[in-house]
Amino acid sequence: MDLRRSADRWVLPVRGRGSQAGGPASLHREGKLTVLAGLFVALLLLILVGAPVLCAIGIVALLGIVLIPEIGPAIFPQKIFAMVDSFSLLALPYFILAGELMTAGGMSRKLVSFAETVVGHLRGGLGHASVVACMIFANVSGSAVASTSAIGSILAPSMKEKGYKPGFSASLLGTSGIIGSIIPPSMVMIVYGSLTGVSIGRMFLAGIVPGLLISAALMGTIWAHSFRAGFPELRQTSGKFRPVAVLREIPRVWVALLAPVIILGGILGGIFTATEAGVIACLYAFVVTFFIYRSLRLRELPGILLNAAITTTTVVGIIAMAGALGWVMTFMDFNELVFSLLVSVSQNPLVVLLILVAVMLFLTMFVEGLAVLVIIVPVIVFVGHQFNFDPIHLGMVVVVATQIGSTTPPVAVGLFVATSVVRTTYDETLKYCLPFILALMLVLLLVILV
Repeated sequence: MDLRRSADRWVLPVRGRGSQAGGPASLHREGKLTVLAGLFVALLLLILVGAPVLCAIGIVALLGIVLIPEIGPAIFPQKIFAMVDSFSLLALPYFILAGELMTAGGMSRKLVSFAETVVGHLRGGLGHASVVACMIFANVSGSAVASTSAIGSILAPSMKEKGYKPGFSASLLGTSGIIGSIIPPSMVMIVYGSLTGVSIGRMFLAGIVPGLLISAALMGTIWAHSFRAGFPELRQTSGKFRPVAVLREIPRVWVALLAPVIILGGILGGIFTATEAGVIACLYAFVVTFFIYRSLRLRELPGILLNAAITTTTVVGIIAMAGALGWVMTFMDFNELVFSLLVSVSQNPLVVLLILVAVMLFLTMFVEGLAVLVIIVPVIVFVGHQFNFDPIHLGMVVVVATQIGSTTPPVAVGLFVATSVVRTTYDETLKYCLPFILALMLVLLLVILV
């Protein structure tokens, strides 16, 4: 594992301000821990009683500001706007809109058909097709939830017809969706890069291998299930592999296959920035769906824009509120407290990284992964700086860990979406999710060690 720092530099202010002007110097170490623990408990309680994640984080952030006597509540809106005042974050609405255009234009159906042609001859062909389709759809969506919803809505009826157990289908689709957050363009990587100053283009490039590893791990899990006595439906295949049929499908999906070449090639070639790449992706999706495939009409555009606006508002709102809470934690010297605790346990960089990953996995079991990422970024940057971690490597570990945690019960957003798409119960989905989660954990371990 290469723990040396690369050419990227941490730019986020990470040191707490307790001993500086305006810091809560009056609070001793135990007092800070008590307040921080209280804020965390309050956040969990609000989420468990059903409060929206955005509102829960905002309430706790405001509560934390009120508990700091040196500052006033007026700083709350300042921090909210400061969190989203970033040129890099401008890429989010464009990539979201590009995904909406591709979905509304029927791209997901074309990808599923192509994926079935490529891997349908394997044992568990439909399951493999869902993974491959999510992997390709990730090139234009950048979102785990979007991938699960788009691909799941197409494949779920076919899986039911083939005799796939509803819980198994939901578990597979829910875990496959996280590929959308790993393979570029990834909204999570855009957020991480904008908060830390790490190159988003290099993050995109680094996400390719973990995305492929996750795909291989999930397909391996499906293949292993096909030999179990309780899964006769996975032994069905669509016949022999036919290269001619694959070649016939390529003209229908070439635009999705070309998208990552344009986006990554443009960013790494210095033609445009990651933010400008979002505009290019949006324009590309518009031209493809309206003029090449002609699958959309102008009268459908207002609805697509509305859906993209709602999704963008939710994502940016979570970033703003989580950033405010992260600032409160940094102001109360949470970074130094965590660093001191880690050093007291071990000074081995690998052990420290494993502890951080364990904490992230635990937090994302209860709080949405993107929110956790934004909240703990100051801690991650501080620890990364102190232990001289490579920023790109650490960024990939954080992204993969938070996304895997988001598929882990009890609060697993991806599994909830897949459960709704498959029209089964959450309890039924949980019966089959463990093997897929273990496969994802294995990939996370590889990302940490390599």
